[in-house]
Amino acid sequence: MPASPSTARAINDRLALRLLQQEGPLTAGRLKQLTGLSRPTVADLVERLTASGLVEVTGESEERRRGPNAKLYGIVADRAHLAALDVRTEGVSVLVSDLLGRVLAEASVPIGDDTGTGHAVEQAVTLVERAAKEAGADRLHTVGIGAPGLIDPGSGELRDSAALPEWHRRLVAALQERFPEARVGVENETNLAALAEQRDGAARDRDTFVLLWLGLGVGGAVVLDGVLRRGVSGGAGELGFLPVPGTSGLPSATDCDGGFHSMTGAAAVAALAAEYGVTAASAEAVGRASAGHAMAVGGASAGAAVVGPGVTAEPTGAGREVTAEPHAALLVRAAVCDAAAAPAAGRFLDALADRIAVGAAAVVSVLDPGCVVLAGEIGRAGGDALAARVQSRLARMSPLATEVRASTLGGGAVLRGALLTARDRAQDELFGTPEG
Repeated sequence: MPASPSTARAINDRLALRLLQQEGPLTAGRLKQLTGLSRPTVADLVERLTASGLVEVTGESEERRRGPNAKLYGIVADRAHLAALDVRTEGVSVLVSDLLGRVLAEASVPIGDDTGTGHAVEQAVTLVERAAKEAGADRLHTVGIGAPGLIDPGSGELRDSAALPEWHRRLVAALQERFPEARVGVENETNLAALAEQRDGAARDRDTFVLLWLGLGVGGAVVLDGVLRRGVSGGAGELGFLPVPGTSGLPSATDCDGGFHSMTGAAAVAALAAEYGVTAASAEAVGRASAGHAMAVGGASAGAAVVGPGVTAEPTGAGREVTAEPHAALLVRAAVCDAAAAPAAGRFLDALADRIAVGAAAVVSVLDPGCVVLAGEIGRAGGDALAARVQSRLARMSPLATEVRASTLGGGAVLRGALLTARDRAQDELFGTPEG
C-alpha cells in the first residue's frame, strides 16, 4: 500500500535530517539532488522542519547565484543536550554535548573504595549537573552511561554483582530522579567501546568483528552483520569466564579465576612480565614519555574523538586521571619499545600473544568474525606489535582467516560509545516526530 501523506512527510523529513546530520548545512537545491525529491516537496519539508525548531538558516553558500536558493540549512544543534558517562570502580568521567555531538563540557571525579554509597552517588550526579551547567544546558534530553557488568536485557538495568560497587546500580535511578525529563540508559562498557570502534575506530570497514578488552579484567563484545549482539542474558562476550588450557582450575559462576582472565588479566600479565625481566622502572619511564608525546601531537594517538560531522573533541585529561592505566599496560608498552633491542622483551610479547590467541581462537572458531580488535589498556599498549603477533598465532591455530587490529581510539572509547548511543537515541526521537 502507498504511504499516507503524513507517513510520506515523516519519511522525507527524516531523510533530510539525516543528510544534514551527515553532510552538514545544505542548500535546498543540494537537498533536492541528494534526496531525489521534487523542488516543491523539499521546500515544504524545509519550511516544516524550520517551524518545528529542528532546522535553521546557518548562512549562505558560496555559489555565484544569490538569493533564497543560496540559503544554507542546518540542524539546530542546541535543540537537545546530551550527557555521556564512563563509570568505573574508581570514579566517573562525563561529557555534555549538543545534538550533533559537539563536546561542550567535560569533567571527572575520583571515587575511593571507602566512599559510602550515598555519597558516591551524590558525587557522580553533582558532576553531571556541573558539566551540564558549564555547557549551558538547561535540561538534558538523553544520558548514556557505560559501566562494567551485565545489563539485564528486559529491564535495561545493571545486574547485581558482588564484584561491583553498590553505587553503580544506584546511579541510574539517581540520575533519572535528578533529570526527570531525560532518557537515561546504561550499556556495558565493552559493548560501547565496540560501537565506537565500529563507527570511528579500528573496525570502521567491518560489519562483523569481535572486540577483545584486555585491562584490569577481560571482556569482549560481538558485532555481527553490523549489529551489537548482547545475548539472552546480556552476557555475550564475558570472555573472562571462558575455560581455557593453561590455568590451575576452572572458573565458577561467581569467579572468573581459572578462566581466560587468569591468563590475560592485568595481574597475570604483570606476573608474566616479571618472568621475562620487564621491569617497572623502564615501564614508568616509557609511560611518561608516551604521555608527553600524546600531549604534544594531540592527535589520534592521544585519543582525540570525532563525535559529530567534522567535529573533533580533545580527550578528557581528567578522565585519564580517574581511570589510571594499570601497571601491566605500562609493562607491555615498555616491552614494545624495547623489543628490537632486548630479546627478553620480545619473548614476553610472544608469550603474551600466545595466551591471547588461546581465547581469541575459541571465539574465532565459533563466530568466524574475520576481525578481532584488541582494546582495553593492555590491548592499546601492545598496539600493532602485539596485534601482529596474535594474528600470526591465530593463522597457525585456525583455518579461518582473521585479521587482528589494535584499537585506535585510546582511553576515550567508552565515553565516545556512550555519546554516540545517546546521540542516536535523541536523533531517532527528534528526527522521527517533527512537529507540523
